[in-house]
Amino acid sequence: MSASIFKQSNVITCRAMVAWGAGQELVMEEVEVSPPHPLEIRIKVVCTSLCRSDITAWESQAIFPRIFGHEAAGIVESVGEGVTEFVEGDHVLTVFTGECGTCRHCQSDKSNMCQVLGLERRGLMHSDQKTRFSIKGKPVFHYCAVSSFSEYTVVHSGCAVKVSSFVPLDKICLLSCGVAAGLGAAWNVADISPGSTVVIFGLGTVGLSVAQGAKLRGASRIIGIDTNPEKCEKAKAFGVTEFLNPNDCNEPIQQVIKRITDGGTDYSFECIGDTGMITTALQSCCDGWGLTITLGVPKVKPEVAAHYGLFLTGRTLRGSLFGGWKPKTDLPSLVDKYINKEIQIDDFITHNLPFEDINKAFSLMREGKCLRCVIHMPR
Repeated sequence: MSASIFKQSNVITCRAMVAWGAGQELVMEEVEVSPPHPLEIRIKVVCTSLCRSDITAWESQAIFPRIFGHEAAGIVESVGEGVTEFVEGDHVLTVFTGECGTCRHCQSDKSNMCQVLGLERRGLMHSDQKTRFSIKGKPVFHYCAVSSFSEYTVVHSGCAVKVSSFVPLDKICLLSCGVAAGLGAAWNVADISPGSTVVIFGLGTVGLSVAQGAKLRGASRIIGIDTNPEKCEKAKAFGVTEFLNPNDCNEPIQQVIKRITDGGTDYSFECIGDTGMITTALQSCCDGWGLTITLGVPKVKPEVAAHYGLFLTGRTLRGSLFGGWKPKTDLPSLVDKYINKEIQIDDFITHNLPFEDINKAFSLMREGKCLRCVIHMPR
């Protein structure tokens, strides 16, 4: 298929990897991308990473055809009416949950749940509940307000963060979701204290980012739990001090953790996306002040069930969306930390693939053979 891109009446025709049905291999298609509407920007995607939540939605959600992808970086191609923050040529990170700056939640220091640009669930733009993608006049739906598996995409200006043109986009794109989510869960939501004990269920990019954040906060013991033995050595590089595989244990993993930590850890993190594991995580932290943070996106059974006694004895369960970061306010500081070598990102990138190999990235992640695959768009 031709990789040429042209403008006609300010509509761009470009290539995108389109999902036509749940679990079906993505197909390279020519799509029309509308010009940005008021307060929107159109972005030339430079690189995008595959996140586990893309796969979860691709396997289970009913909104198709759809363009997935949300962990991305690119260059502003054009801006819509009323946009003053961005100009053509700006380098940006995309974010799946925005920051309008004026709603009750954006004005509060207790929340990052923007009431205007929060989670997009129906595959439509926030402003007018329509799409900006089409194929031969028929709509193609968005995902997470970004849809970065396309050479060009349109996002609300509140769902993009300006970065320096000197920052490597193929690295910091991971701050659009996974790495930032894990670090924020450790720093903002749990507020891990020095000398504390931590257990992390699931050692993908998010779980290992939690480990990195816990290490930087001075946690004395960071226990990583995963059924993939290949995660062991990689986890130690991010701060995990002990690795446990539940399949190798003769007793329930929560009992193992309580036994080796004298009653449970100070903090536990559920990074799998399995609501059944939330109870296990709760049981793994200590009475009195044990805090469990859940970050995973469940594939099935979204309801959480736990015995009231776990809470009566002083444990707390908290959810974490994007690590509590206000994206436009806080992401620039994380970019600075990367540039200053205060946090690591590069080691999360296990594969670099061309745009046409996105389906290979899906296979690698589903088989547990990667952390992050960065997809490079044609120049």
